[in-house]
Amino acid sequence: MKIRGRKAMGQKSEELACDFLQSRGQKIVEKNWRSGHLEVDIISEAADGIHFVEVKSLLSPMNSILPQDKVSALKRHRITDAANDYINAHPSDGKEVFFDVISVVYDKDTISLKYFPQAWIPMYT
Repeated sequence: MKIRGRKAMGQKSEELACDFLQSRGQKIVEKNWRSGHLEVDIISEAADGIHFVEVKSLLSPMNSILPQDKVSALKRHRITDAANDYINAHPSDGKEVFFDVISVVYDKDTISLKYFPQAWIPMYT
């Protein structure tokens, strides 16, 4: 599979992630939802609650850093802040909130997608 450029790879990865989530019974509510400078790649709803999903992609793993490991503490904090903004703007009726990661690795003609539900749990102080 030939993907040209980071933007095209990111868009393809998010499309694959949405298809995957829908195949698991989740409803895609928002894609690339923004609140100021904050963004969430995918917001979906499932029977268990609302999922805020970060999609990470990589062209053939040339090093030991996998896409899911690229979600830094700062990125998790920003996604958590965006989720708070989303919930304040769209009351969730007390639904559970989850923070997930989907990694997509492109290696020659192979695409590998891995889902990490509940990848992190925010700590509120």
